Amino acid sequence: MGKKDKSEKKAKQKKIKIADHIGIDGEGALDAASAPVLAPLLAQAARSMRTVLSRNLLESGLYAGQDGVMLALAETDGMTAGALAGHLGVKAPTMTRTIGRMEAQGFLERKADAGDARLTKVYLTANGRERLQAIEAAADLSEATALKGMTDKQIRTLAKLLKVVDANLQGAE
Repeated sequence: MGKKDKSEKKAKQKKIKIADHIGIDGEGALDAASAPVLAPLLAQAARSMRTVLSRNLLESGLYAGQDGVMLALAETDGMTAGALAGHLGVKAPTMTRTIGRMEAQGFLERKADAGDARLTKVYLTANGRERLQAIEAAADLSEATALKGMTDKQIRTLAKLLKVVDANLQGAE
């Protein structure tokens, strides 16, 4: 057995051990008894990422969740509270409270829609626009912290796999 054959065999054994640990059988299907290992890992990683991002945002006077509102408005300024809630996947009363808090902080303002006075739309203020750079910096710092020690190839692979997981879950709805 040549050197290449031995290294291929070792790599295959390593893959099998990893697959066994996360509950994947020889055909690539998840083993129902072991499958729940991934969900807690993904949930914990997401919670940890959100915690670090929240901590990094606090320095700029922002609280958890406010970054998403501001980024959505930076993309499409002048959204209704309902549209913002739908875009961010939160309930309308939660969004209304968040908008009120952010308006008091001077990040947002509500205005009647020019075309339909029954609608109230939410806009970023100049102060809110100034905070967009702080949000980007906090996100960059959080991402750098999360990916510390990983190679570019590992990061690309992780991103690709997370997209597949998300697409699978989105399709299950």
